[in-house]
Amino acid sequence: MVDVNLSFPIKREAPVKEWSPSIHYAQFQRMATGALPQRRLYDFELLYVCQGAAVTTMYGNTYTIEAGQLIFLPSGVYHQNEVISHPDARFLGIHFDFYDELDIQTEADMIVNEAVLDVNKFAHEAVSSAFPPLSSRVIYTPPLSCVQMMERIVEEFTLRPAGYELACKGLMLDVLVQLFRTHSSQSLMETSPHNARLIELMTQIEQAPAKDWSNRVIAEQLMLSADHTAKLFKRFAGMPPSEFVQSVRHREARRLLRESDISIEAVGERVGYPDIHYFSRIFRRLEGITATDYRKLSRIL
Repeated sequence: MVDVNLSFPIKREAPVKEWSPSIHYAQFQRMATGALPQRRLYDFELLYVCQGAAVTTMYGNTYTIEAGQLIFLPSGVYHQNEVISHPDARFLGIHFDFYDELDIQTEADMIVNEAVLDVNKFAHEAVSSAFPPLSSRVIYTPPLSCVQMMERIVEEFTLRPAGYELACKGLMLDVLVQLFRTHSSQSLMETSPHNARLIELMTQIEQAPAKDWSNRVIAEQLMLSADHTAKLFKRFAGMPPSEFVQSVRHREARRLLRESDISIEAVGERVGYPDIHYFSRIFRRLEGITATDYRKLSRIL
């Protein structure tokens, strides 16, 4: 390991209007169980777990990331990723910089070659007085809307239609704002006296989305009134209980459509919508396209 007298990540405070994120890489990727080599990046990476689980060793700590979570990998920081689920895990990875400051021609340009280290190439992390820096938190649980925008970045970057660079830039700005807001929401959640029960309940919803998760049932689980439950849930999760349940179900429906060949009706039943017509309406309203078209598009990408 090369010892470089730099403080990572390198931060640069500038007005938000000067932020101009550039996408260097955006793909879905499947990795087999096992550890990857230790490395560090010249740019930044958002690594979202679509399926399975992984651990990342960074800052001398080990962080576990499961389906529905992402890890923020800063520029210049040594890290090592390891897939711990069997037989593999599926990720969505986005490499970017905040100020369009790097000239990235190939994927190899993003990864530091310690033998020919360029200390002037490390990208700067944008910080703002309105939000704590993204690097002040390692693991994020992005909302559904954020995941959808990351998927759209992959689509734009892969197909590269006219104006895709501008589309990616706009989408990435939205993603960053969502993550900054998630940071604030999760920080509040960690100080809540109801933290443990909320986390346990949200985990149960994630693990069994097809169960009855009405507002009444959720309030009973927390042993609180329905009104108080709704207020707490929205404050901590950034959305009401019903919207959180819907987002979990929709995320699982997208996964099943991408990764299985079961019928559309069966997908609806598995995520809690036994009425195929209702499931179809909900899916199209949230995704903008039908479940059938989503499955076809995901096979192309």
